[in-house]
Amino acid sequence: MRNGPRERLVYLPCIVPPDSRQNRANYVATVDVDPQSPTYCKVIHRLYIPYTSDELHHTGWNACSSCHDDPSKKRDKMILPCLDGDRIYVVDMGTDPREPRLHKIVETIDVQKQTGLGSPHTSHCLASGQIMISCVGDADGNGGKSGFILLDGQDFDIIGNWEKGSKVPDFGYDFWYQPRHNVMVSSEWGAPRAWKGGFKVDDVKSGLYGHKIHVWDWQQHTLKQSLDLGPDGMIPLEVRFLHNPDAAEGTNWAAEKVIAVPDKGVSGWALPNMPGLITDILVSLDDRFLYFSNWLHGDIRQYDITDTRNPKLVGQVWLGGSICTDKNVKVTRDTERSTQPEPITLKNGKRLEGGPQMIQMSLDGKRLYVTNSLYSAWDVQFYPEMARQGSVMLQIDVDTERGGLTLNKNFLVDFGDEPNGPVLAHEIRYPGGDCTSDIWI
Repeated sequence: MRNGPRERLVYLPCIVPPDSRQNRANYVATVDVDPQSPTYCKVIHRLYIPYTSDELHHTGWNACSSCHDDPSKKRDKMILPCLDGDRIYVVDMGTDPREPRLHKIVETIDVQKQTGLGSPHTSHCLASGQIMISCVGDADGNGGKSGFILLDGQDFDIIGNWEKGSKVPDFGYDFWYQPRHNVMVSSEWGAPRAWKGGFKVDDVKSGLYGHKIHVWDWQQHTLKQSLDLGPDGMIPLEVRFLHNPDAAEGTNWAAEKVIAVPDKGVSGWALPNMPGLITDILVSLDDRFLYFSNWLHGDIRQYDITDTRNPKLVGQVWLGGSICTDKNVKVTRDTERSTQPEPITLKNGKRLEGGPQMIQMSLDGKRLYVTNSLYSAWDVQFYPEMARQGSVMLQIDVDTERGGLTLNKNFLVDFGDEPNGPVLAHEIRYPGGDCTSDIWI
């Protein structure tokens, strides 16, 4: 945070909308974010992947700060699990950071047969040199079984499953570990066969979506405890620890609600109540601020978490969403706002479609980058115009002294203007590591 360089390149998985995927390939985009560069805010390279059915989603590195004491380790390979297709791509980012190249593909049949798992999601490197990847469900797309894949950090072959014992969560999604406290915490999404077809309320009633977070024994690789968040805690997606490896809230784990996003009463939408849906979350590197995106309502929030049990809302910015004044949805009950937000017009004259989703922060905490694609089938369902036009990447200026968020109107990467047609950009990564990739031990 203190000595890291300013970000100059970022990498994003770019997904072709489902109705165009038969004849167009998904890819990893390299974007220039150096204000002094002649290609500022431009996609300067595209690494296309060979299987059109593979939906890239989250990414990770072969090495991070957990490998600080091993001089042989280099952060030069990006790990890209595929939610659809169950492959894992390994991309060479070190030979030429501006032009990544494909290094290896871990094939579907190997993932499924060797681990029994499917829909790989989050990737973290380990201090052992291995790579660990969470999976949402089993190889057949069902719930009832989730787990974690271990890859060798040198040849990227599958070692096997990380978890031990017969007790495993019904669903997986994200995870974060901290060896100093012998703990890992993982989260849930739902059965892949449910969310791959879009969101259906009946699937929630049928128990196909999760509402628990899970506490693991890091040394033994066993599930110790599952915390049921109840109906108010459906789909608990992202997990973040404070970056300070000594920080902990206790030795007996419990869930305490410290922030709530109230439902909004609405008409003209799929349901009479529009829930808050927190789809991404991060903690600034100094552990002072918490940020999250509220995809359906359309805002990003900044909380001062100096007192972790009493977060204070200090910044908020509205970036599209489902309740803008020029849409068909009318808000009939709102405990947070007295008016509906106005739509945003971007610097190229386009209306901002979709809601804020994936977020990534500069090392100094002054710039927050945001994209607005969640998962292609859900994008088409909830924000069809965004799925048709393509997503965007925006930059939010952050007041790191008093708190506060402001849209930078001079920054825009429009993925609707891509040469082969619009795409949906997802998670943002820097070559040198960022607020959501690195774990200190």
